[in-house]
Amino acid sequence: MARIHLLPLDLANQIAAGEVVERPASVIKELVENSIDAGARRVAVLVELGGKKRIRVEDDGEGMEPEDARLAIERHATSKIHRAEDLERIATLGFRGEALPSIASVSHFTLRSRARGATSGTEIKVSGGAVGSVTEVGMPEGTSIEVADVFYNLPARRKFLKSDAAEAGQVSRVVTQLALCYPEIGFALTSSGRKVLECPPVSTLRDRLYQLYGDRPDLVEVRRDKGDVRVVGYVAALAEQGPLGGAQGGPTRGPQNIFVNRRIVKDKTIAHAIIDSYSVASIKERSPEVHLFIDMPPDAVDVNVHPTKAEVRFRDQSYIHEIVRRTLGDALGRGPAPELQLEAPAVGQSYPSTRPLPHAYPTTFPSRWTTGAPPASAEGVGAASHLAPASAIPTASPGAAVSALRPMMALGQFRDTFIVAVDEEGIAIIDQHVAHERVLFERITERLTGGRLESQRLLVPILMDLPAAGLQAIAAHAMDLERLGFEIEAFGGGAVKVTAFPVLLRREDCEAAIRALAEDLDGFDRGSRVEEALKRIAATMACHAAVKANYPLTPEKMAHILDELRQTAYSTICPHGRPVMLRLTRREVEKNFQRI
Repeated sequence: MARIHLLPLDLANQIAAGEVVERPASVIKELVENSIDAGARRVAVLVELGGKKRIRVEDDGEGMEPEDARLAIERHATSKIHRAEDLERIATLGFRGEALPSIASVSHFTLRSRARGATSGTEIKVSGGAVGSVTEVGMPEGTSIEVADVFYNLPARRKFLKSDAAEAGQVSRVVTQLALCYPEIGFALTSSGRKVLECPPVSTLRDRLYQLYGDRPDLVEVRRDKGDVRVVGYVAALAEQGPLGGAQGGPTRGPQNIFVNRRIVKDKTIAHAIIDSYSVASIKERSPEVHLFIDMPPDAVDVNVHPTKAEVRFRDQSYIHEIVRRTLGDALGRGPAPELQLEAPAVGQSYPSTRPLPHAYPTTFPSRWTTGAPPASAEGVGAASHLAPASAIPTASPGAAVSALRPMMALGQFRDTFIVAVDEEGIAIIDQHVAHERVLFERITERLTGGRLESQRLLVPILMDLPAAGLQAIAAHAMDLERLGFEIEAFGGGAVKVTAFPVLLRREDCEAAIRALAEDLDGFDRGSRVEEALKRIAATMACHAAVKANYPLTPEKMAHILDELRQTAYSTICPHGRPVMLRLTRREVEKNFQRI
């Protein structure tokens, strides 16, 4: 008796549905993408119980004739490709012909569609993959699809769905992503009777970003229009900004929306390039907010990798990585410093959130979003008198990003720790230590690309004790430390002998720097790249070599610090992620004096 047999069509569709339909949000993604491919100008989404009870997606697209509507629920039926060659240059979001039959096989499915110019529409009802009825109906031009009781016939899959609130959150995220990528289309989302999102069509990406996320002065515009790859979008600035202005602590966290040819993707190459672009400026770990749109020729990217179409493969992976890394790096170097706000809220009034829920926002941006140079930011610092002469410190590389800082005039010091300065755009308060640390870090890393730092030998070596873990960390990175000008060797027991140290350090700072290096390198991944270890060592060394807080500076030294600050590539944060400066804009001052 034969043991191999063909699976029934309904069972095969249910198995295939497991790859396409993971949860209600994936159903909505497939249906909305079909609406976009159909030329819709408005898309309305309604869900109940996070989409587990009911999903409805309506559009005003071109609709379908009765014959096309009946074919649409058949597996591998599509209007978007015709030949195998079409797979090499896919320009639509859908193309597999799997979504509708997969969804219909695991739900109570109703499709209504009326083609443009037709006098009536077609309604098709399907339950668990079996067609129930096909009737003529009256309806507006476009398509409406309703999905009820998803996974009702697959209880094993249904029980793995999360709570209603969690599934509703996923739905909101997917619709927000699609709305962000298609600003020319109006989107509305209603969840359990509550309007969650309503975005009328707008003309630009920045208008749609404002509709979804509100006023976001903390985001930096990214733009690259040269060559065959175009990159645009908005990314989190290096210096984090709190909801009321100023800097805030903790690593930057936020949504990462990546689109390739207007398709939502999750790609390791792009994700790595994003992290790389931030790590050039700081050793602080980040998962930054990113809204990035990459356009390239269709034949340069393969989207036929997985049924969900979320994964892509690039024909030249390293080329895309380098373009994204350089584009973001250049934009981050021009990013703004955090702004201070003086005005307190009135009694009974609170500040509005900078990230409001996406709901019925105006379709135009406020004045601060107009194009032009971003607000000035600060970073980098001149050397104090006890540091190495300028000839011993290399200049920034010609290919580095150029700081957006304007020339500033120092007014004085506050508590011998902060430099107060002015420029044409307002008042800046610069932390002298972290600013100087920024300058030294960039110059150290630049010098390391050409060899090693200059060191000075000690007539009397420094002997110091270190814990066992610190000894191992120093020993593991002995060659890296030597490139930075340290000569350290074991001296028996838990002691080490230091016979040379970098000229950037003072002798009295040497021991503290080595202890800090031992602590920073303890547990550092031994499999990490040499560049990462050197960057971590350079950051620690720059911190200990920089001018300290509570250190009085002459007017000449303050002016020198501000001038050096303008030469740095990344002028908003120190290597450890702390803000270099805070700004009080001229507009904020004039507003509080009621001049505007």
